[in-house]
Amino acid sequence: MATLNVPQNGQAMKGKNRTRKAVPSVDLTAMVDLAFLLITFFMLTTSLSKSQAMEIAKPVINVPSQPYPASRTVTLLLGKGNHIVWYRGEAGKSEPQKATFATIHEVLNRNKSAIAKTHGNDPSKFMVVIIKPTEKSTYKNFVDALDEMKITDVKSYLIDDGHLLKEDAALLAKLGL
Repeated sequence: MATLNVPQNGQAMKGKNRTRKAVPSVDLTAMVDLAFLLITFFMLTTSLSKSQAMEIAKPVINVPSQPYPASRTVTLLLGKGNHIVWYRGEAGKSEPQKATFATIHEVLNRNKSAIAKTHGNDPSKFMVVIIKPTEKSTYKNFVDALDEMKITDVKSYLIDDGHLLKEDAALLAKLGL
């Protein structure tokens, strides 16, 4: 692989009987070529991580509004500045809470266990989350909310991006979101 080149110019110097030993040099051209071949091989044969996408199927036609039981409903209002406002039940009838996206996991788990406890841990009475993005919320916050639905194993959630209630709008205005 590597060759050792020793110069042959060991001539005797004037006045001295000893010849000077030459310093050997190593030619690493072949090693560099092999290294680049290996790097290229591994770069071309490696599979990069594939992005994972969550499918969201929204109906194209208008679906008649379905009654959702207020005892199992949690509404998330996505506001500006990475803040959310959430409430259980109906708008205006329950106390809204303000939270950040750092605590959304805790909020969902706490509500999920409270709803399960209220309904005697009946698996058919699961929590329904309504996600309402506003004009001031960011797309990143919307995606983070959808990710939390998957992480916290919420069985049913809705995206209501066209119907912000007057109570919801007043609540967001009151909180400055």
